Amino acid sequence: MLRKLSLALAVSCATNGMVWAAEAPLSAKTDLVSVYQEAVDNNADLAAARAQYGAQKEVVPQARAGLLPNLSGGAELNNVRTSIDQPATTINRNAHSYQATLAQPLFRADRWFQFQAAKDVNEQAALQLSATEQNLILQTAENYFNVLRTQDNLASTKAEEAAFKRQLDQSNERFDVGLSDKTDVLQSQASYDTARANRIVAQRQVDDAFEALITLTNRQYNAIQGVVHTLPVLPPAPNDAKAWVETAGRQNLNLLASNYAVSAAEETLKQRKAGHAPTLDAVAKYQKGDNDALGFSNPTISGPAYKGNVDQTSVGLQLNIPIYSGGLINSQVRQSYAQLDQSEQQRESLRRQIVESTRNLHRAVNTDVEQVQARRQSIISNQSAVEATEIGYQVGTRNIVDVLDSQRQLYASVRNYNNSRYDYILDNLRLKQAAGTLSPGDLQDLTRYLKADYNPDKDFLPPDLAKAAAAQLKANPTQ
Repeated sequence: MLRKLSLALAVSCATNGMVWAAEAPLSAKTDLVSVYQEAVDNNADLAAARAQYGAQKEVVPQARAGLLPNLSGGAELNNVRTSIDQPATTINRNAHSYQATLAQPLFRADRWFQFQAAKDVNEQAALQLSATEQNLILQTAENYFNVLRTQDNLASTKAEEAAFKRQLDQSNERFDVGLSDKTDVLQSQASYDTARANRIVAQRQVDDAFEALITLTNRQYNAIQGVVHTLPVLPPAPNDAKAWVETAGRQNLNLLASNYAVSAAEETLKQRKAGHAPTLDAVAKYQKGDNDALGFSNPTISGPAYKGNVDQTSVGLQLNIPIYSGGLINSQVRQSYAQLDQSEQQRESLRRQIVESTRNLHRAVNTDVEQVQARRQSIISNQSAVEATEIGYQVGTRNIVDVLDSQRQLYASVRNYNNSRYDYILDNLRLKQAAGTLSPGDLQDLTRYLKADYNPDKDFLPPDLAKAAAAQLKANPTQ
């Protein structure tokens, strides 16, 4: 009796007769948005970025403080020993005083520019935090779909192992009845052993992918929802690389942050140059203490015999004109020029990288669209080729090597198809991140195409491929 080894049959063997991992209950399957929310709540890198921003934004009130009034108070307690020659007398007294000083900067150009630089640094830090939060969206998707990718790869590898096991059994049966020689058995055994080794590696890759998801969210997952094959695979909208690059120039968060880095460097340069400028402060001072502490002098009261308390109040302006500081200010100005040039060059380098990345990702998405369709058709063609080669082997026009090679090509096309699907999803998200438009809503949109009862062993292929392959084989009976 003629025995066809179709892909549907191999999948059936993989799911029903060969089970290596217990399927988690459907209630345990987690969707993409839930994983993202867990990442937002528990991701250590995001928590560190938020703490870093909390520290960086304090530069604004610290810089502002240099422009606001400063009030200070103090007290002194001294032992004063006074010696008089005529008559020879020594007097010891404890001298005490209290003081309060209020200073209001009136002209401090360096502090003003420092304050402006601090505001730019704060805006830069806020955008960097937003970029980290946006990157977490992409990280979540990459880890989530990498789990699905490895699960589908494991499913196809299990199906491939099942196919080679059936081929090995068939070769042994043919050898036992004298229809083939030992070479066929050995070739089938080698292919089966290789497929078994690949399946073991594929299982480890699934475990590794789940581990990465756990690291991202600090949560344990038994299973996650998979993507249905009806997910629309469409070109980016608009399908114009120039439009995407222009959007990236306006909205890319890292590029916007680099603009503030340049502005902060410009303000810092102004601050350093202002080190040559005079400063003017309004100072009010109040002192109270005894004569020994304040050094009060009254021509009507002679010498140390005066022991009364003294109150002193002063209000005035304090002008300071820098003349020479050992070359410090000039050196700081040269340093700030170099740092400004550095920040401008870093911004230009980042801009070029973003332009390149945006264009590349736009091409990648369009390529992915064509790849998905081509890989899907490749599965159909390879499935038909496997069945045709199996028929040829049964009637003696093909040998065992042809059969095994056609099966390898079939499962390679299966893996390529699933990889192209996930590449399409992730490249779309990466393109949006480059353009600065990626948001949690993009993950929400993807959840519409998640399947709660997704079973990788059954759902790693579109359900209509078997019919399509049968139709192609029927249309080309001599294939």
